Amino acid sequence: MPARIRIYGQEATFTQGCWACDDETLQAMLQALADPRATSHEAELKHARYAAGRFGGLVAVGDLWEAAPLPEPEIRMEDIAPAGRPQAAGWLSFLRKRR
Repeated sequence: MPARIRIYGQEATFTQGCWACDDETLQAMLQALADPRATSHEAELKHARYAAGRFGGLVAVGDLWEAAPLPEPEIRMEDIAPAGRPQAAGWLSFLRKRR
């Protein structure tokens, strides 16, 4: 059974590592996120929740639709800013005066 999501009023299904949707633009956005390793039903549902969460969509759970949880951020402030000094982040931070 394919995993179904609804984003921007359009419904899309994910099965065997590929997205299917009537809207070509949405299908292209989803296919860019597609995980070809998701072949089991549980993996398809997990990937569908991730994709719906990225775009603020809904996931079909039986006959009901529920809001998809937001995925974990891929980049955190700690990755680019020194600890305790988030104001020092940014690509021009090297131009600031050092004290």
